[in-house]
Amino acid sequence: MIDYSLNIVGSEWIIIIFVALVLILGTNQLPGAARKIGKAVNEYNKAKNDVQNHMKDITNHNVDVSGPVENERQKLEMIAKSLGIRVEEKSDDELRKIISNKIGQKKINEAENKSKNKSNN
Repeated sequence: MIDYSLNIVGSEWIIIIFVALVLILGTNQLPGAARKIGKAVNEYNKAKNDVQNHMKDITNHNVDVSGPVENERQKLEMIAKSLGIRVEEKSDDELRKIISNKIGQKKINEAENKSKNKSNN
């Protein structure tokens, strides 16, 4: 049995694609096409970096835990104290709501500050 498959690997494909582009576009349109591809790749990288930075900002909230936590109430109190929330005379549900609101507000403020900094630059 005769095997007619091409054994083309790696950089040979780049040469084949380049020759095909020259044949399709001609030498006059090739620089413009390369610029358009470069701009598209640049926009893609910018969007990817923005999404990555946004995800880092969202997940970058650290809570200081000084020791082992025995129960849910201690966890809530520790998180509340690290956020500057008074825990006296508050139920667990009240603390959860306050913590959630505080963390959400902090994220909104950080996003607003970043947008102001970008607009000032």
